Amino acid sequence: MRKFLNDNTNELKTVVCNHCQKELKVKNGILMEGCFHGEITFGYFSNKDGKKHSFDLCEECYDKMTKSFAIPVEEEELSELL
Repeated sequence: MRKFLNDNTNELKTVVCNHCQKELKVKNGILMEGCFHGEITFGYFSNKDGKKHSFDLCEECYDKMTKSFAIPVEEEELSELL
């Protein structure tokens, strides 16, 4: 869950893991630790037509969730981070 300083800016105030409620470190509006942000807008042929869901997971909760996958996540080593 993300909270911003105000509605007119994208500067982060806080980020909280939706699963364990851990407050992630934010400094000067910048997220300072690993976080998975998921966002989906449901369309036709779903039971959630016209709804948008978003959530954040700390790295530990992300690891727990992905370890339960029947098919492992695809992993790629990157040489540069943006």
